[in-house]
Amino acid sequence: MDVKELHAADMTWDKFNDAFYQRFRDVHSVQFHFMQLQTAQQRKGESPREFADRCRALPNKVMCKVGDPAAQRIHRENADRMMLASFVSGFSGVVGTEVRYQAPRDIGQAVSLALAVQEAQKQQKFNKTFYTRFDN
Repeated sequence: MDVKELHAADMTWDKFNDAFYQRFRDVHSVQFHFMQLQTAQQRKGESPREFADRCRALPNKVMCKVGDPAAQRIHRENADRMMLASFVSGFSGVVGTEVRYQAPRDIGQAVSLALAVQEAQKQQKFNKTFYTRFDN
């Protein structure tokens, strides 16, 4: 459907909604998104918050949608556990090691830990360069 057809006299909300969905739907398969979730890695220069936001978007793309609220809650809890595991394992270096040692219980705690470790590393580098200037 092109733009001219959207202005036709016989256009209904259902037709418009379908055209909009077809134009902006995600063309990747559930398997693609599941693989993205399982193999998520923090990108170079990506902050822990940016990495967490990227990880948060993936479970919604792989989670089953069911009518039963109790079953949906179970699917959400499983998706959240997968997201947390992917987020924690996606860090490398000292940040990843420290966050894994702390075994965070949710993504918020994991982000806080990652930010704290990252700031501690920055402070340590600053102190090292600052104090070596005066040691000479």
